Amino acid sequence: MDRITIAGLTATGRHGVFPEERRDGQPFVVDVELSLDLDTRSDDLARTVNYAEVADQVIDVITGDPCNLVETVAGRIADRCLAFDLVSDVMVTVHKPHAPVAHSFTDLSVTIHRSRHDQRPL
Repeated sequence: MDRITIAGLTATGRHGVFPEERRDGQPFVVDVELSLDLDTRSDDLARTVNYAEVADQVIDVITGDPCNLVETVAGRIADRCLAFDLVSDVMVTVHKPHAPVAHSFTDLSVTIHRSRHDQRPL
């Protein structure tokens, strides 16, 4: 399976369980890896996934309706990515570098893998 990867998409979101996270917002960084069969001969954008459109969808989720959990943010992004017809699987990592943790850390992230053939019930 071929892959398209977008790493480090960054936007401010208001996700979290604490009031100050919802009020002030904080940066979220997202990596997505799309699995699909790529047509390497046609050179036609219509025969692949437009990664600019994928990036727009990711940013819409980050900046959109707040979620309590980073896991939910990752799931919403995965659902948006799987809405592209050619995408069969997606790996989504959501980084929350300023998570309210009382200890020194370099990154906090959640990674999920979703498949079109393994859709989980809501």
